[in-house]
Amino acid sequence: MLDVRRLRLLRELARRGTIAAVAEALAFSPSAVSQQLTVLEREAGLPLLERTGRRVRLTPAGETLVRHADAVLERLERAGADLADARGGLAGALRVGAFPTAARAIVPAALTALARRHPGLEPMVSETDPAAVAHALRAGDLDVALIHAYDLVPAPREPGLDTEPLYREAMYLAAPAGRAPGPPPPGGPGRGPEGSRGRTTEESPGRSPEGSRGRTTDQAAVLLAHAEDPWITATPGTLCHAMTVRACQAAGFTPRVRHRVDEFATVLALVAAGQGVAVVPQLGVTAPPDPAVRLTRLSMERRTEVAFRSGSADHPAVAAFAAALRESVPPELAGSRAAR
Repeated sequence: MLDVRRLRLLRELARRGTIAAVAEALAFSPSAVSQQLTVLEREAGLPLLERTGRRVRLTPAGETLVRHADAVLERLERAGADLADARGGLAGALRVGAFPTAARAIVPAALTALARRHPGLEPMVSETDPAAVAHALRAGDLDVALIHAYDLVPAPREPGLDTEPLYREAMYLAAPAGRAPGPPPPGGPGRGPEGSRGRTTEESPGRSPEGSRGRTTDQAAVLLAHAEDPWITATPGTLCHAMTVRACQAAGFTPRVRHRVDEFATVLALVAAGQGVAVVPQLGVTAPPDPAVRLTRLSMERRTEVAFRSGSADHPAVAAFAAALRESVPPELAGSRAAR
């Protein structure tokens, strides 16, 4: 009989790549992980791992077993959801992951609604970068999380996870209001790679493009006009950093990064101080916007989704939190909310 806990270790090894990474994520020692995988091989009756020095990789049999592990663990999630539904009344911990702007703009209202309807439920929020959510959900460190993806940085499909769309938001180029952008490099806009034909509108966050009186220009032209300026991006390795770099590259240049900051309020403060330009999402803009910052609407968007382990969508606690999130989307994003 194959042990489910060892199957989970094998699946994590397939996702994380090394025994050390699995041990760190699941709070085991590397030797304990290695011993459990050796026992799993004995249970399976054939080699699951190929060891070459300090590295291991899955054999074809190991890869086959990982696919079955995904299905087994999903069925266990469904079983847990059915049992929770049968017990009636929500109680206990619900571990929630959220990135900073959603944690500020969406999550508090959702928690208030959740507490009113299910006072026995104890949500526990952890600020979690979307890039780390998949591992945290599969490891059981989170039960549900908010993730985002950008038009130029689509989120890959993560095995063992399901998602539901929540809302979309506009993206803006933030620049110092008192200084006009310099001329674009020779060649001009419109000659960059694919994606340079997007349209952009000068407007304030919260207003629809149709209601704006600003002039409509080419997204690549807006970005390219700041090709010689210093840029402020998120830290490397985050989706926000990749979004800015790829948007600039699509416009035909690579940004010269001066500051690396993850919190958008700080990013906008640096822009207001003349320290550079940045691309920021609608929910990252302070209300009312700082008059020292000029915001230009870009054509790309950021999409936010609710993520959870496959099979847990119908778990009463997960479903209740997802419903509370949908009801808590700010009015200015109401037109972009996705129906379940």
